[in-house]
Amino acid sequence: MSLPNTPDTPDTQDQNDAAPLSAAAIASQSVILTGDRPTGPLHLGHYVGSLRDRVRYQNSYKQFIMLADAQALTDNMDDIDKVHRNVVEVALDYLAVGIDPTKTTVFIQSQIPELAELTFYYLNIVTVARLERNPTVKEEIRLRGFERDIPAGFLTYPASQAADITAFKAGVVPVGEDQIPMIEQTNEIVRRFNRMYNREVLMECKALVPDIGRLPGIDGKAKMSKSLGNTINLGATPAEITAAVKKVYTDPLHLRVEDPGHLEGNIAFTYLDAFDPEKAALADMKAHYVRGGLGDSIVKKRLDLVLQEMLAPIRARREEFAKDKGQVIQMLKEGTFKAREVAARTADEVKSALGLNYF
Repeated sequence: MSLPNTPDTPDTQDQNDAAPLSAAAIASQSVILTGDRPTGPLHLGHYVGSLRDRVRYQNSYKQFIMLADAQALTDNMDDIDKVHRNVVEVALDYLAVGIDPTKTTVFIQSQIPELAELTFYYLNIVTVARLERNPTVKEEIRLRGFERDIPAGFLTYPASQAADITAFKAGVVPVGEDQIPMIEQTNEIVRRFNRMYNREVLMECKALVPDIGRLPGIDGKAKMSKSLGNTINLGATPAEITAAVKKVYTDPLHLRVEDPGHLEGNIAFTYLDAFDPEKAALADMKAHYVRGGLGDSIVKKRLDLVLQEMLAPIRARREEFAKDKGQVIQMLKEGTFKAREVAARTADEVKSALGLNYF
């Protein structure tokens, strides 16, 4: 038996094991885990970053989607009602975009106590120093202005995420580039646990980064975010979509129609690249904009049309599902029951490795 690494020393095994996978490379990794914090309605950023891929994956892979309400409480304990009500609202967004509960297991994190139990065990093999060095955690702490007044639950999120991933023995976890350090830390915990107890109980995972990166906000900020108020929600009304498109950041140097325009940093074209199905026509529009003679209002008119056509069926399905929220709750209950059975088996294996099987 090889000696385990000390808890505050990063595992020195191949540091590329969390390198992003391409979509074509996940055939042998049959279990996918993904999810969202239910702190508000889902928006175009979620759709590009994960939702439309989830609809595709559910036809080929065993997929679990987690409503991370317990994790959401780490920085929302002063507004728990927001988390409660958005569990169903986010579930409605899932159903509206085409997540099929007969193909994908959708569950509520807080209703699976084994996840909290696994988190507790994993916290004993990771140090505060290592948690504080996690780049994703450091950035989130900075964005929220916690400084040293950090909720302990927030700081220990990497261990919680490791519990979520390993409980379902997920081989693939779709994440943004900024979340790759979380996957790396999960794999550190997996290797350390398996080595310490000389059993291959836990399974390492790979990050799957979407082809289209993070979608910027309508204001040109780097991130479309509920907290920044720069989103277009999936359930937005036609009037809300139009109002948002009018605010979309374009080229500040494009002052006159005849002026040559710039595509870089132009959010209108970023969104058209992501959503416009008419790629040839879009290429012609870009060329016209760059050489001059095309106004921003024409570009935004095209963007408004594209988004209206894309979101109309999603909104209609959402409204239909919202007529019977009891059915949505039943779907979540059944998915959570199935997910708990899986997580309980992993927790039993972990407790057995720790010698906590007294009876």
